[in-house]
Amino acid sequence: MTKPTFVYDGDCAFCTSCAQFIERRIPTRARLVPWQFADLDALGLTTGQCEQAVQWVGDRRAAGPDAIALLLKDAGRLWRAAGTALGSAPVRLVAWPVYRWVSEHRHMMPGGTAACSLPQAQRDRMTDTPL
Repeated sequence: MTKPTFVYDGDCAFCTSCAQFIERRIPTRARLVPWQFADLDALGLTTGQCEQAVQWVGDRRAAGPDAIALLLKDAGRLWRAAGTALGSAPVRLVAWPVYRWVSEHRHMMPGGTAACSLPQAQRDRMTDTPL
C-alpha cells in the first residue's frame, strides 16, 4: 500500500496552522503537503479541487470533511473513533456546510490572513506585482 497524502492550501495561514497541528498531534501515516508544492498530476488532482477543499489521496479519495475523516481513521484507535463519527451520514450532513462556511471565512479564523480569502489566481497576481 502506498502512503496516503493529505493536501491542503499552503498559502493559507489557517490551513497551514491546522496542518502543523496535525503533524504535531495526530499520528497519521499520511504525508501532509501544501498543494502548491505537490505533484497534482501524479496525485490525480486539479488546482480547482485543491482550492475548493483539502484532499485525501490514498486507497480512497476524498475531499473536505470526508478527507479529514479518512485522515483521522488512519491515525489509530482514539482518532479512528472521531474519524468514524465524522464520516457517519448524520454528521456528514452537518460537516459539509460547516466545512464550507469555515473555508469561506478562513481569513477570519485564528492564524488566518487576508490572503486566505482569495482564490489562487488573485494571490498569484498579488505576488507578481512589483512594489
